[in-house]
Amino acid sequence: MSRIAILGGKGMLGSDISELLTKENIGFEVFDLPEFDITSASQLRDVVSRSDMIINCAAYTNVEKAEDEPELAYKINAEALEHLGDFAGEFGKWVLHFSTDFVFDGSSDQPYSESDLANPINVYGKSKLAGEEALLESGCDCCIVRIEWTYGRNGTNFIKKLLEFAQKRDELKVVDDQVGSPTATTEIAKVVRDMIDKKPTGLYHFANLGYVSRYEMARFVFEYLNMPVRVIPCKSSEFKTKAQRPLNSRFNCDKIAGLIGGPIADWQGPLKSYLESL
Repeated sequence: MSRIAILGGKGMLGSDISELLTKENIGFEVFDLPEFDITSASQLRDVVSRSDMIINCAAYTNVEKAEDEPELAYKINAEALEHLGDFAGEFGKWVLHFSTDFVFDGSSDQPYSESDLANPINVYGKSKLAGEEALLESGCDCCIVRIEWTYGRNGTNFIKKLLEFAQKRDELKVVDDQVGSPTATTEIAKVVRDMIDKKPTGLYHFANLGYVSRYEMARFVFEYLNMPVRVIPCKSSEFKTKAQRPLNSRFNCDKIAGLIGGPIADWQGPLKSYLESL
């Protein structure tokens, strides 16, 4: 089986992909900070040259901080992708890269499909879109999978933040005007396993099935864990943030469903499993 390079392999998504590949007895190597820096062209070229395929989970993901650090966000999310595409093309390697729902402005009243026009409204989203474009323009064999509302055991996520806040107070205000699909990184890892064999190219959307607001998601979490936390709905405009968030993050996942062949799980099942594992 191929030797796979997982860039950013210690993070939330990368670690779940690594775990699944280990169970499947598929050879891979993890590249991450501090030993590996995706913004180093020489390091990146070396990894691409000696790997059979590249899975890129490395990214600058701090949405708020990106507003103050646009150069760093673009360096990691866009410039590095330009180099990755060039090197993958040079050595004839397939790349699987992950992007985000934040490439959309969230103003549509429909779930977003891959053909919908991207229009990011914050630095993070703009840097991720620039990365997508750089990779596609390189002409290398690549697949870009946009994912959303992800959670997993490693790294920070919305659920962990909810539970941290709930330790300090018994009442939380959560926005009810941001709608999307809570998506487990363990579920994304299953899609990756399938894609390793098929090596598709182009753009895909993946999320667990069904849509929910952040408020409804918070209520689900606390009710499932039987925690006496009162969740109060509010609007995004009530929270002063540097980065604007898309209100509609719903994805149309028909394209990827046709590719992977198996059913995509509803958001509730994987989230219950995750909450039980905490």
